Amino acid sequence: MRVDLEIIGDWIKPGSRVLDLGCGECTLLRQLRESHGVTGYGLELNVEKLTRCVEGGIPVIHANLDQGLTPWFDADSFDYVIMTHTLQAMRHPERLLTEMVSIGREAIVTFPNMGYWKNRVQYALGGRMPVTRALPYGWYDTPNIHLCTVRDFETLCEELGLRILDREIVDSHHRSGALMRLLPNLMGEAAVYRLEKA
Repeated sequence: MRVDLEIIGDWIKPGSRVLDLGCGECTLLRQLRESHGVTGYGLELNVEKLTRCVEGGIPVIHANLDQGLTPWFDADSFDYVIMTHTLQAMRHPERLLTEMVSIGREAIVTFPNMGYWKNRVQYALGGRMPVTRALPYGWYDTPNIHLCTVRDFETLCEELGLRILDREIVDSHHRSGALMRLLPNLMGEAAVYRLEKA
């Protein structure tokens, strides 16, 4: 299992109710069911991925996250609402974060860090938008519309009244290290956050 998913797994209490936003092929939900006995759902827009989840026995709702979560779920419906590497593709990430901590007791979010030093070097010296393992798309075909840095994200959390409970900064192989903890905005390729309403 990917290390970022292991980090998330360490934060989830056994028997919890979990909602996975943009769940893909339900890798995380499947793992959490097996290792933690969680119950929950996935939300996915891609019909092919959704079909694979259902075939694997994971309940998934076909939904566009840009249309919001509140039409689907009441407040405090889940213990954890999780969104891995999807925030940057949302039209209104601030609204989605607010809804995540409304329908869930805690939110867990991962995203690529645009402040990573290799991204800065590619942009500064090459004069072009960066392409890395964490950001593998060209500017013209990327699903990413709201890229941010670790600092940007933490500022947004403060503005939205969200408390950061935990944070892990990782590289493209989802490993952490001393330099990433010391200089997270510069040395981390991706970030993993656990949040709640302040």
